[in-house]
Amino acid sequence: MDEKEPGFSARGIPAENMTEAVVSIDNLAWNTRLIRDRVGEKTRIMGIVKANAYGHNVHRVAETLERVGIKDFGVANIHEAIELKTGGALKQPATILAFSSPLLSHIEFYLQYGIDMTVCDSPTLHAAEEIAAAHSKTLAVQLKVDTGMGRLGTPPSVAMELLRQIDRSPHLELKGIYTHFADSTSAEGFTKIQLEAFKTLTAEYEHASARTVCKHTANSGAILSTPESWLDMVRPGILLYGYHPAKHTPFRLNVKPVMQFEAKVIFIKPVQAGTTISYNRTWTAREPRYIATIAAGYADGYARSLSCRTTITINGNSYPQVGTVTMDQIMVDLGAVHDVKKGDTAILFGWDKPSADDLAEISGTISYETLCSVSSRVKRIFI
Repeated sequence: MDEKEPGFSARGIPAENMTEAVVSIDNLAWNTRLIRDRVGEKTRIMGIVKANAYGHNVHRVAETLERVGIKDFGVANIHEAIELKTGGALKQPATILAFSSPLLSHIEFYLQYGIDMTVCDSPTLHAAEEIAAAHSKTLAVQLKVDTGMGRLGTPPSVAMELLRQIDRSPHLELKGIYTHFADSTSAEGFTKIQLEAFKTLTAEYEHASARTVCKHTANSGAILSTPESWLDMVRPGILLYGYHPAKHTPFRLNVKPVMQFEAKVIFIKPVQAGTTISYNRTWTAREPRYIATIAAGYADGYARSLSCRTTITINGNSYPQVGTVTMDQIMVDLGAVHDVKKGDTAILFGWDKPSADDLAEISGTISYETLCSVSSRVKRIFI
């Protein structure tokens, strides 16, 4: 067999990537253990792995979470659930809950793949019973109660009747009841109102039915702010990936970022005073200096709104990003003297500075969006 040319992988493509999202499995496991220590051994943890595990790669994340004891997983919809179920990452029996209210045409796939289905209304419930009966199978469902988020779920005032309908349905099995907080980083105010409404409903149901059911309400914010909301299971999302849900929370965990977004320096040039950089000439060199071009842009997930407002780390030094962020490249001011070389690695965000929080604050968003925005053309590397 002929040897491949130097610098090329076995598949005949360049071995060096222009952009990489380096994912630390150790940091993910660390964060999960911190959450476990926080909520205790008796409380189940549902790992939220929707949106390709916040952009980190759902299969490698789920594999790691299973290894550290997680048996419950939350995804957005049936498509994500099937991908996780069939992807080979999970080696042990696990519960996968799809949060979205399903289209009626999707219900049979919950049966086929053994996915917990969210129920929010009576028509979906009745359709689920009919489809499950036609297949002579039992469908696992969880009731979503809207206590104030205003997105999905049945109002508490009609939730009891839906619960009774589920109990009367021979082909439906109630696996859980849950709600979602709208302002979870504060234990008082609206979170307290939501929690009280949820606990009143579930206590009434469990008393009337003479059974207990898995109850879960707490996302990352409530894990940090409201211990009384932990109930039977908690649902950490952003905490797993190394960030807090808000700048200020009642309790902080020493979580570590799981992703570092990196790109290669692909060009360096000297410029004279008065030289303008990038579209719309938004930055002008005041004196002679060097400009580096980095192989990442908004198509990779580095937001255009960051233009001329952030720094990038190269070889341990921080440099200002200059000029408008373009689709595939960004530019950096190296100053009048530098030691940067073509092929060096530039850190856009991660455990080395800046962080995803830093970029999110500058661009007026949240770390969730910054992480999820890292596009599929950025190679995921696991360490």
